Order: sequence, then structure tokens, then C-alpha cells
Amino acid sequence: MTREEKRVIVDALKENLANFPHFYIVEMKGLNAENTSALRRQCFEKGVELVLVKNTLFRIALEEVKNTYVADFTQVLSGTSAVFFSTVGNIPARVIKDFRNDERPLTLKAAYVEESLYVGDNQLGTLATLKSREELIADIVAMLQSPAQNLISALQSGGSLISGVVKTLEAR
Repeated sequence: MTREEKRVIVDALKENLANFPHFYIVEMKGLNAENTSALRRQCFEKGVELVLVKNTLFRIALEEVKNTYVADFTQVLSGTSAVFFSTVGNIPARVIKDFRNDERPLTLKAAYVEESLYVGDNQLGTLATLKSREELIADIVAMLQSPAQNLISALQSGGSLISGVVKTLEAR
């Protein structure tokens, strides 16, 4: 591979790192063509971009975008690596969890989600249950709306009662 070809690959990886705030580094050792195709299809359906990478070129791309965890990623960049890029932090973890089984091994090496680093396959369960930014905002809005909705419904259901109390007070 020529230097120019490597530069094109590094630039493409840098563009993905800039466009996608979350990425997972996964080892895909032992997948046959059929399983790889099924994984790519599942990633496409969920909006996850799957890229097979050369470890050295990915490390260079991380250094050039000045990722704060470059040293930590360098420790896990060995063997066969694929990167799952996503705009939603928990979707790749769910894809990996749903996809893998005994005949389709996928091992999570590391993940960069919500500006935090997760290292090791044991973090997959945590990552799959993380709520996205949008889900957290929706939960907060629902919690804020709940007391107001309760008050409004109480006033509406007790409207005739309140008017009866007011009329009785006026009569006295």
C-alpha cells in the first residue's frame, strides 16, 4: 500500500471520527462471509457504519483528531479490528449483543461513548443499557410535566366540586 493510499484511508477515518460522536472497536475474528454480511446488514438497518481498519492507520487518525484517549486505545489496537461508528451511543452495543453467539463471536475491545472510554468486553452490558442523550432529555421532560399534568387533571375532575364550594361560600 502506497503512502498516498494510506493517507486517503486515514483521512476517511478522521472524517468518520468527526461525523460520529461514538465508536466501538471490536474484534471480528472467526466470522465467515455469510456472518460478516449478516452483521453488515444489521448495522446498516440500525444506522451504524462498520469499517474494518488497520490498527496503525486508526491510531494515526485518532492522534490527528487529538482524541484524549489515544494512549488507551493504542493498548487495545491489536489483532483484527473493526470500528462501529454511530450517532447514538448504545445502538452498536445492542447490535453486538444481539448478533453474537457461539458461532458468531464478536469481542468488544473498547468504546468511546458520551466522551467516556469503556475498555473490555465486560462493559458491553453497561453500554447496551446506557440511555442516549435524547432518551435522557425525554425522561427529564416527562418528569417535569408530570406534576403539572396531575394538577390540571385534579382541577378538571374536581371543577364541579370547587364551583359548588365557591357557591356555598358566596351564599353564606
